[in-house]
Amino acid sequence: MRLAEGHIQVALNLASRAISLSNPNPRVGCVLLSARGEVIGAGHTQQAGGPHAEVMALRDAQARGESTAGATAYVTLEPCSHHGRTPPCCDALIAAKVGKVVVSTLDPNPLVAGQGIARLRAAGMEVEVLAADSDAARASRELNIGFFSRMVRKSPWVRMKVAASLDGATALGNGVSQWITGEAARTDGHAWRARACAVLTGIGTVLEDDPMLDVRLVDTPRQPHLVIVDSRLETPLTARLFAAPAHGLTRKIFIYCAEPEPGRQRALEALGATVIALPNPQGKVDLKAMLHDLAHREVNELHLEAGHKLNGSWVREGLVDELLLYLAPTLLGIGGMGIAGFGPLQALNEGLALAFHSVDPVGDDLRIVARVRGRDGFLRA
Repeated sequence: MRLAEGHIQVALNLASRAISLSNPNPRVGCVLLSARGEVIGAGHTQQAGGPHAEVMALRDAQARGESTAGATAYVTLEPCSHHGRTPPCCDALIAAKVGKVVVSTLDPNPLVAGQGIARLRAAGMEVEVLAADSDAARASRELNIGFFSRMVRKSPWVRMKVAASLDGATALGNGVSQWITGEAARTDGHAWRARACAVLTGIGTVLEDDPMLDVRLVDTPRQPHLVIVDSRLETPLTARLFAAPAHGLTRKIFIYCAEPEPGRQRALEALGATVIALPNPQGKVDLKAMLHDLAHREVNELHLEAGHKLNGSWVREGLVDELLLYLAPTLLGIGGMGIAGFGPLQALNEGLALAFHSVDPVGDDLRIVARVRGRDGFLRA
């Protein structure tokens, strides 16, 4: 099994190249080994509608002039068995006369969910699935945390990004926040935007900052969709978010409201936005219903960049899964705006319990990824 995990690790390295590329499809890598134990093909999932990892590896082998008959395929996720945007990968492996397939973890998609394994075995192929608690299997699931979340929980993985001073201020009392963190942290933040299916903000941020909220500081093959929480449809028709995003790449804009006004809705939709009314009893946007709607729209990872009021609503309703926090080595003192405006709490144990997932220096700042305790349980064996 150690040898299998070693080859899967190579495939995982390939899969990581699909992080900003394959959404909403999972990030998958595949390595083909000949009977001699030599790599004859390798590949990873391409953009949605393009070939999956297995097909890319088979094409690579063909380009090298190698026969795939009797080869072993090491794949980081169970090969698909259904017709989606592309034909089933199972069929491609069977047609290529691959002799054995080693899979790191099963696909949680109900359209697959073990059916890929069964289909390969029915064709006479040997199939080995790594132990669910193996390092490689866990890494495969972690790499696709948003996809697993959407398939298992029917909701995107919600990541709240915040840049703050060491004493937790995200802006001065007068609203000034540019720039608390340094250039390296801002560039890193754009890389996290790029990996998400969608970036979300609130109408307050739109009105105060008029942001683009696209990916500009890193190269990206696709722009994440943009989601605006705008209860009363106050998004200006002249907002910069309607301008063409960086790199000449298109994106979808979803505006969620509670009080749709037909004329205003038509004007926003004429600019390319999709307006969705999902009110809650308080006359605000129903955030939980919005998450399920975004999952239906194939959003795996939802990247929040909002103000402390909307952040507070997400925390108060228990909808945040992960915090992406950039801390600058500076103190901004009293009067500043905090990370999330919720509470007041009556006891310490009422706070949002987090577990540090990673802590890394980024330039002069510190990046902390912290998860709500137990929220990633669906990834565990």
